[in-house]
Amino acid sequence: MKLLILLVIVLGLVAAVQLSKVYQLSMSLRGKREEDISEADNRLNGNLWLAFMVAFYAGFIWLLVRYGDYAPPSASLHGEAVDWLMDFNMLIIFVVFFLVNTLLFWFSAKYYYRADRKAQFYAHDNKLELVWTVIPSIVLAILIAYGLQTWNDMTGEASDDAIRVELYSKQFDWTARYPGTDGEFGLVNYNLITPLNALGIVTEGGVQDALKEIELKIAKVESEIAYEKGHLIAEIEALEDKLHGDHHGHGHDEHADDHGHEGSFDAMASARIAEIEHMLASGKLTILTDAAYEAKEDKLYRLQRHRQRIMETRNFTYGEDLSAWDAGKDDQIVKGEFHLPLGREIEFVFRSRDVIHSAYMPHFRAQMNSVPGVPTRFKMTPIISTDSMRIILDNPDFDYVLLCNKVCGASHYNMQMKLVVESEESYEAWLAEQDEFLMKEDSEELEEEKATTEVASETITASL
Repeated sequence: MKLLILLVIVLGLVAAVQLSKVYQLSMSLRGKREEDISEADNRLNGNLWLAFMVAFYAGFIWLLVRYGDYAPPSASLHGEAVDWLMDFNMLIIFVVFFLVNTLLFWFSAKYYYRADRKAQFYAHDNKLELVWTVIPSIVLAILIAYGLQTWNDMTGEASDDAIRVELYSKQFDWTARYPGTDGEFGLVNYNLITPLNALGIVTEGGVQDALKEIELKIAKVESEIAYEKGHLIAEIEALEDKLHGDHHGHGHDEHADDHGHEGSFDAMASARIAEIEHMLASGKLTILTDAAYEAKEDKLYRLQRHRQRIMETRNFTYGEDLSAWDAGKDDQIVKGEFHLPLGREIEFVFRSRDVIHSAYMPHFRAQMNSVPGVPTRFKMTPIISTDSMRIILDNPDFDYVLLCNKVCGASHYNMQMKLVVESEESYEAWLAEQDEFLMKEDSEELEEEKATTEVASETITASL
């Protein structure tokens, strides 16, 4: 059956080719060229342009009626201004769309080619140039001015009683942070990021954790450098040459009368040679090229600088009564979903750990880039709760969502977080259930961490 269908298609194509050849032959016999088009054919094509214009507009209007209301109601106060701005833009676009296409189709139909008609050529028209320059400029100026005003309203200073929420992005995850009872976010520092402190919040415990981690890395690199076989062998050979050279260059009496200086050196050199021989026999040796050895030294230097910067993460205050060490302890870290109260202004602070992300909350007409090293801000006031939006959309499973709207990697599609808008009472009850970042600290463990910090400080001081 498939073979039969294929043969029919092939025969149809062959027949079409043969018919075209017959048509060309008949045109040749009548003394006409293929490119010669009759006035009747031109008139028919002109009328078909008008027919296509009607069909085109009918299809466009049907699509507009059927799918034009694609966006759900705005769930934020500023979203109404954003929607109005979008509608204003679309109104201008529709006017230009219908005007330009109507003229295009109409001119094509009215001015089809006639043998007795010659087109008039205008080399330049100042009035026409002025019209299509001034009018678009005025329209664009209005759009830009209104858009800038709307943007400034959305990104301006938040009110004093606004609730602050930080949205922290990394591949491929969102984390929300609330400031806790003190009303202040704890300071953050990327040097303090550890598995237990993913946001790098500055607290005493966070500094201790970061120091422990960096000390382990430093010790590993120092061991790799200290046990490098080539440098150990070179050092032991240099020490032996020094010992033999000193003994060969001085007489016995002169060497003995040097007030113990040479004897002291001999003892130190012998002790170091014994230590190196023990290291060579330890089985911990590494063998590195000169380039790899230099890379290890550079890595050690950068780790030591990193440790120094961690140690300097202190002495910040939020006034007389609140230090940076304490401000982050009651911050509340939320994963999976975060909540907002209905009718309260929210100031968002966006941060990124790795690449540029884009915090996008489509139902609130809110979007802001999240840039590494540069906190960005946005404010909004939710006006429709999650339960109300479910009723409006007739969808009991509906949930607001925070998305990443910037292609940030392989799992970008999965970078989202649920958002719940509820009454202020429900919001306060939910927030009270969230754990504080460092609500409790074990005193013995804290003392041990303090001792580690003191040892690290002494090590840094000695190295400096």
